[in-house]
Amino acid sequence: MIIRQALVNGRRMLEEYEIEDAPLEAEILLRDVLKKTRAELHLEFDSELSPHQYAAFRQLIRRRCRDEPTAYILGRREFYGRDFLVDNRVLVPRPETELLVEKAIEFARDYEAPLLADVGTGCGAVAIVLALELSESTVYATDVSADALTVARKNCRKHGVELSVRLLKGSLLDVLPEPVDIITANLPYVRKADLPQTGPVSTEPRLAIDGGFDGLEQIRQLCRQAGNKLNPHGHLLLEVGQGQAEAVTILLRGLFPMAQIQMVPDLSGIDRVISLSLP
Repeated sequence: MIIRQALVNGRRMLEEYEIEDAPLEAEILLRDVLKKTRAELHLEFDSELSPHQYAAFRQLIRRRCRDEPTAYILGRREFYGRDFLVDNRVLVPRPETELLVEKAIEFARDYEAPLLADVGTGCGAVAIVLALELSESTVYATDVSADALTVARKNCRKHGVELSVRLLKGSLLDVLPEPVDIITANLPYVRKADLPQTGPVSTEPRLAIDGGFDGLEQIRQLCRQAGNKLNPHGHLLLEVGQGQAEAVTILLRGLFPMAQIQMVPDLSGIDRVISLSLP
């Protein structure tokens, strides 16, 4: 069978199971089997697949049809231009979380050797990117999940930041050994009633997406802890879900009446990051 026909067959299977972006998903999975770039694949549309290659491709397609995220199938996900190891022990990094990183880097430029904390670090993507982009920084990366920290440790080794990223197991800010200049947090913010029962998100760790009754359980707890864990003139950056920015802003204004607070929209116009700067 030639590559072109294999892609058609893969796309049709994915469409039968209502997988979004079926043509792109089929192409990504076949590229992984063949270890080819997109350009190479398109140049070889009429090349023959071996029976072994086609069987491997069909197996990946079947896994995707069972709602397994493509990132878990491939074992990696790109974030901020870098590849990170991921599996079902961690949340798959989302493109919108790059906004959190961009704002943290913007604030960190004011420090010679910034001290940062990434809370709920998961696979470590945010903490590692910050360490790579801010060469003089130290980043504490906390998570309550030992499994998640195992994945984060592998990613630290992969990107050579074992010395600048310090992994800590514990709840939110409880385990921070000292106040920091910048706190970033992408905590669970899906309401318990809205947790998906099907689809790729349903296979991700509940611990990483379940935000409690209104989605803000852990975010509220973190906000109340932040005052004792931020240095003077420090910054807190929170990723929130659609429709949550106003409630979080009101909470922060009550806790930090003198702080500067800003809602930062993502590319879809959704207020995605709440930025707080202490006076």
